[in-house]
Amino acid sequence: MKLLGISGSLIGEKTAIAVNEVLKRARELEPKLEIELVDMKDYEVEFVIGKPLEAYNEDTQTVINKIKEADLFVIGTPIYQASITGALKNLFDHLPTNVFESKVVGTVTTAGSEKHFLVADNQLKPILSFFKAITPTNVFVHSSCFDQSNVIVDEEVNNRIDTLAKELVNLHTKLNL
Repeated sequence: MKLLGISGSLIGEKTAIAVNEVLKRARELEPKLEIELVDMKDYEVEFVIGKPLEAYNEDTQTVINKIKEADLFVIGTPIYQASITGALKNLFDHLPTNVFESKVVGTVTTAGSEKHFLVADNQLKPILSFFKAITPTNVFVHSSCFDQSNVIVDEEVNNRIDTLAKELVNLHTKLNL
């Protein structure tokens, strides 16, 4: 069972840190769980122009294949201009429409404004619904929830991360009995 985390940010660390927290806590609940974080800033995923996957660069193929091979997911994005990142949307545009079908996909969003807490529900979940994903709790992490070392110190956020980790493991287990 492989849980793949995706950080849809090309700059900064907060989104990757938040996604990685969910990964680690899920593995604490299920030690057999294989976890991996795909941090988009570590890959040069090409812009979609309608070519077959084999015609894109190695990084693009690697990321898409990691997604195809995973069993469940945590997808994170910072919120810029009241929307998900272009890098994450571009990644979605590369994916086959059945890639998340009947798979559990949790979401994490980070932002510097409390006004952005609904972006996951209004933009990210409809995209994941198109892919036929099962979407449990979203975790919103405001910039103020991190300390100066980028550790999540807000107790409520840490509780929501725990809840998301439990939901991911439990839902996946129930769906695959």
